[in-house]
Amino acid sequence: MTLLEFIQSNAFVFYTVTAFISLMVGSFLNVVIHRLPIMMERGWRDGVIEYLNDQQTDKKAAPDLQFRNELPAEPFNIATPRSRCPQCDHAITAMQNIPIVSYLKLGGKCAGCKAGISIRYPVIEFITMLLSVIVAWKLGPTPAAVLGIVVTWFLVAMTMIDFDHQLLPDSLTLPLMWIGLLAALVPVYADLQSAVVGAALGYMVLWTIYQLFKLITGKEGMGFGDFKLLAALGALLGWQSLPVIILLSSLVGAVVGITLIVVTKRDKNIPIPFGPYLAAAGWLAMLWGDDLSTWYYSALS
Repeated sequence: MTLLEFIQSNAFVFYTVTAFISLMVGSFLNVVIHRLPIMMERGWRDGVIEYLNDQQTDKKAAPDLQFRNELPAEPFNIATPRSRCPQCDHAITAMQNIPIVSYLKLGGKCAGCKAGISIRYPVIEFITMLLSVIVAWKLGPTPAAVLGIVVTWFLVAMTMIDFDHQLLPDSLTLPLMWIGLLAALVPVYADLQSAVVGAALGYMVLWTIYQLFKLITGKEGMGFGDFKLLAALGALLGWQSLPVIILLSSLVGAVVGITLIVVTKRDKNIPIPFGPYLAAAGWLAMLWGDDLSTWYYSALS
């Protein structure tokens, strides 16, 4: 019996392996959530500086008028530099970076300067593990579960980045869409025709709403990343899932938005990221899509 056959025949082992790997991935997602927006900001800044310098060169500007990038020259990406304490610059060792365990062992404080470490890091690791195990439990040791777990990792990262920066990076939404389209060749959740139509409709539905809202109010109601995320979910689950995803995300977003305005006195002009609600609705549709669709269409009738 091969290792894969053993895992497939033993549900407990499958859940355990899923939990362990997802904890490791959750730790990595913390890095992605923190660094990816910074990498994008630096890329935009470099592009603007390069453009301005090109314009100055075309005008034969003096050298002292050239724009300069004041950012440090050392590489900054997902892998480099090593994670460090923002207070004392203490390099975090491998033993201090074990998901959840290291946080508890250190008492939530830096090993170097004893400054507090945000609890969101172990929380993200735990949520990543929990959601992944739920997928494994619901779908069993199947290719659908493996794909669903990977999709869950993408959605966790996008949710947190959108909460923090109101941004859904193309480097996450577009690969997720291609994963959905490629999975449709098997198929896993949807056939190829449903996936292609789902990707196109997912993008066009929110794009149309965006244009109508902008035409009526003169404001931008959502970002282009939202269009791409719904396109990715449409590619993954097929066009049939789009009504349920849009309904769920809109209802939850409206309830949360109204609650924030009423309870916390949040300014209604401050935008609320829509990506997390799309991600949550897509995740639910991935696991309980048939039940939700049955309920939705029966409610309509």
